[in-house]
Amino acid sequence: MKVNHRSEAKVGQMVRVLKGKDAGTVAVVVAIVDAKFVLIADGNKRKFDQPKRKNVQHLELSPVISSEVVHSLQESGRVTNAKLRHAVLSFVKSANLNAEEKGD
Repeated sequence: MKVNHRSEAKVGQMVRVLKGKDAGTVAVVVAIVDAKFVLIADGNKRKFDQPKRKNVQHLELSPVISSEVVHSLQESGRVTNAKLRHAVLSFVKSANLNAEEKGD
């Protein structure tokens, strides 16, 4: 088994989903379950109250960490879906990614 040296996910980190029905979408890590799993949300399809549990190996971790999301989680223990959407949108713009939105 090959160990990925970037498998340390952090809360507030921007990730791109590589596997599953959400493949290709961008989301934010909102919680860390254990060394292998994290909870992600994008504020749009995946709300903060219903995050998706994902295997870290199925995510492409970016070096970008949203400070707004981190501060919000530290202060109140939660983050608004609007902040998640804003973080994802600004990340997509800055990385110039063509994130495919599935469905309307």
